[in-house]
Amino acid sequence: MKTYGAEFFGTFWLVLGGCGSAVLAAAFPNVGIGLLGVALAFGLTVLTMAYAIGHISGCHLNPAVSIGLWAGGRFPASKLGPYILAQVLGAIAAGGVLYLIASGKSGFAVSAGFASNGYGAHSPGGYSLLASFVTEVVMTMMFLVIILGATDKRAPQGFAPLAIGLGLTLIHLISIPVTNTSVNPARSTGVAIFVGDWAVAQLWLFWLAPIIGGVMGAVVYRFIGREES
Repeated sequence: MKTYGAEFFGTFWLVLGGCGSAVLAAAFPNVGIGLLGVALAFGLTVLTMAYAIGHISGCHLNPAVSIGLWAGGRFPASKLGPYILAQVLGAIAAGGVLYLIASGKSGFAVSAGFASNGYGAHSPGGYSLLASFVTEVVMTMMFLVIILGATDKRAPQGFAPLAIGLGLTLIHLISIPVTNTSVNPARSTGVAIFVGDWAVAQLWLFWLAPIIGGVMGAVVYRFIGREES
């Protein structure tokens, strides 16, 4: 239960910190943190939690990561269900806290997006379904390659959180204009359910594409990272 609790609170922090920066601070008058700040916020949530709970649960914070680690032979299938449930519940709890905070300002409306992921008319840059799907698959694939490589026993010890956090920052810098960046089904779910409507209707993409990408990343790393006999 400690590991599941760690995943709950870790994912809570990821969604509150990452989506919170987008909703509350990205366009704050005159001193908004913008795209760069939001990207960095998501990276910092993973970096800080990796050091805080990595030794407890492995700090997955993401169903696609858990599935990718399973596909990469690093995680038992028996724990997938509880991990994913804890992650989704933590994300929803963070979405609820963020909603309570954001709604304290007059004029707030979830219809503005509430940091939800989307494609087509709901893509920040108006990108198509295909472009959004490819983006989410490739970004999640690379994220898993980074995670598996940085946590390999042959990699320099103690630096994995930095590589993973900066990797997630880079992923956001690339893909926020396309999908608002998911690469994490729990993160997408945690805010989409408060928006409802189009955000829930498009949520399938932000489960399917990251999971496919996570498995692909595991396959890639199993090929390039395997030790020679």
